[in-house]
Amino acid sequence: MKERLKLNQLQTRLLQSALVGSLMLLPWSATAIHQDRTPADKLFNNKPGRDLVEKLLVESLVQISRGETKPAMDTINKLIKTAPNYKLAHLIRGDLLSAQGQPISTFGNAKIHPKQIEGLREEARTRLNYYFSVDSSRKIPNIDVQMPKGQQHLILIDTVQSRLFLYKKSASGLQYHSDYYVTIGKNGANKWIEGDKRTPTGLYFTSKKITSQLSDFYGDGAYPLNYPNELDLHQNKTGYGIWLHGTPKDTYSRPPRASDGCVVLSNPDLNKLAPVLKAGNVPVIISDNIQWLDKKDNSINSKDIASVNQALNKWRQDWISQNTKQYLNNYSRDFFYQGGTLTEWSEHKRRVQANKPKIKVQVDNISMYSYPTNV
Repeated sequence: MKERLKLNQLQTRLLQSALVGSLMLLPWSATAIHQDRTPADKLFNNKPGRDLVEKLLVESLVQISRGETKPAMDTINKLIKTAPNYKLAHLIRGDLLSAQGQPISTFGNAKIHPKQIEGLREEARTRLNYYFSVDSSRKIPNIDVQMPKGQQHLILIDTVQSRLFLYKKSASGLQYHSDYYVTIGKNGANKWIEGDKRTPTGLYFTSKKITSQLSDFYGDGAYPLNYPNELDLHQNKTGYGIWLHGTPKDTYSRPPRASDGCVVLSNPDLNKLAPVLKAGNVPVIISDNIQWLDKKDNSINSKDIASVNQALNKWRQDWISQNTKQYLNNYSRDFFYQGGTLTEWSEHKRRVQANKPKIKVQVDNISMYSYPTNV
């Protein structure tokens, strides 16, 4: 409890510092943080499995905020050795070198284009924010899921925290596997029209890796998503070419808002996901309104899932009975399909069922996924 309290206090101070002034990432000499003498590397002992690159980045920022420039330089050098193409790490190292004779007062003293520096600052803020957030310890989303036999994994993308979460199906529910920093559209989430530079929100499925030669811009691979899906088309959303893909060889990662709508991961992170993505048809939920559970028991057989299965079985029985009125009562007034709305469907079913044909209806291998609530 004391360790968690200490982390929460540090998180608050770091994030307060991170938001002071549009030109500042952290007031590196912040007295409150400097007074907390817990070694920076000890702060991360309760976060096992954390990505080494991100751990070293956050550790260096904590050290700098306390004025521990020599340990920070050692940490940054480890980070650069681990990820030589990490521009953010090189920028911080440049600041540390320039600060040998004076305190660091701003982030990005190096002579780099202002927009590029701001993007690197925003990445540091985003990673730092999530690293110490309460949500980073919760892991399990408040969503209902029933996966068919052929699907073993689910990907959840939180556009607010610029985070991709990988889950594995288990008997007790979704089992957290790993999470990764991602880049989304320049203008955020909720894509509606082609060219709006937003990432769509909804339920999508991955295609297999593109095998044709792609430019270095897409890094180590690209996996298309089926945007626009049926609901997107019904809502007249436009656009295409939304992929999960990597970064150019000279770039470890990109700012949190930097793509034209795709979801971008570092190449090492994309390669970690490759075994899961290999077969294709992996469900991907993209949301800007995720609710997280405090308990790690998000059961696949939830009450909502059970209720939907009961409704599905009633629909099946009513179809077999050929009682058209009772059968149509199973449909929402908002029902739609490629041929039209509930009105067209009702007319079609009345014609088909007029002679009361005897039929058998079997339903199996059902999948269900909570859809993002912003629809």
